[in-house]
Amino acid sequence: MPDLFSPFTLKGITLRNRIAMSPMTMYRAVDGCMSDFHLMLLGSRAAGGFGLVFPEQIAITPDGRTCTSCAGIWDDNQVEGLARVTAMIKDMGAVPAIQLGHTGRKGSETKPWHGKIQLPPDHADGWQVRGPSAIPYGGRYTYPVQAMTVEEIHDIHRAYAAAARRALDAGFEWLEMHFAHGYLGASFFSPLANQRSDAYGGSLEKRLRFHREAMDAVRAVWPERLPLTMRLGSDDFNEKGVQFEDSIWAVGELKRHGLDLADLSLGMNTDEVKDLPFKELGFMVERAARVRRAVDIPVGVSWNLGVPAVADSVIRQELVDLVMLGRPALSNAHWPVWAARELAHADPISLLPEDWAWWLRNRPGPEGVLGWPPAKPAAPGC
Repeated sequence: MPDLFSPFTLKGITLRNRIAMSPMTMYRAVDGCMSDFHLMLLGSRAAGGFGLVFPEQIAITPDGRTCTSCAGIWDDNQVEGLARVTAMIKDMGAVPAIQLGHTGRKGSETKPWHGKIQLPPDHADGWQVRGPSAIPYGGRYTYPVQAMTVEEIHDIHRAYAAAARRALDAGFEWLEMHFAHGYLGASFFSPLANQRSDAYGGSLEKRLRFHREAMDAVRAVWPERLPLTMRLGSDDFNEKGVQFEDSIWAVGELKRHGLDLADLSLGMNTDEVKDLPFKELGFMVERAARVRRAVDIPVGVSWNLGVPAVADSVIRQELVDLVMLGRPALSNAHWPVWAARELAHADPISLLPEDWAWWLRNRPGPEGVLGWPPAKPAAPGC
């Protein structure tokens, strides 16, 4: 029986545990390039025991960013900063992962603490947002959306492939495509945003064509030995949008196009939602488990899994294969070590790099001096 600290192998990559740092946009990039801030943030989480470490979503084109302070991979000059990050993550014992994406209708924003307001196309820090159809998102996204031509769709697929090549050059060993949260891929899948009448819209089969072709383009350049995963917007929580049953079918189709693991999340293609379970612990777990059983594919999931006993339980029950932590990873760089102590793991310090662990084992000092509460008694099987 696996637990939260069991190794996990996917294709030719083995993670030291089932704990992933989920992509979290930090608004610290300059011209799409990562800096010492990202090296510090991501290296510390790898040193803190996470098995898989993602930077933020990385934009495949300049207009694929949320705002001008977001990271990108559309230019060779951006590879150097990313390579520094991957080298540090590997040196600390974790696997570096990258999430490629395009924000579509939800781009051209200010930073969240500046209001997260969409900027007009003629603003110095704004641009013309694009989507499958000329349908504005609504709410705070007030500006017109340019419907993409077929050639522009093909350009996006080529941009995904070029980004995947750069990701490989930068040293990433796990690649995820972000097709959730109302971004471009999610909007092609949802009838709320996609009302095209050509080969990319209409039926469920046609609305998934964007995903299949993007995955094919990446799979052609991304080595078979390395995992290729997708964060899928699996439910719009709107009766006119994506229904979860649609996503079960979609994951099965994408598996035939080379998908190795499904990361199940929300569609977020509209603010007009009902019954959102944001306050429930692990509310996406049951949905992910259904996909795992129906499609016979590994699954990862995020959303409210920062309680160690809950995270461990969903792995032990074999409901999911990976636990994705965003805000918990930001709040506690050593979340895996803390979780191991909370769960009475036999050797929590073993999750740290060897040199780091040596000092904590051999110079512990009086009880409590390290800043941890007393460890719980070891539990069977930990």
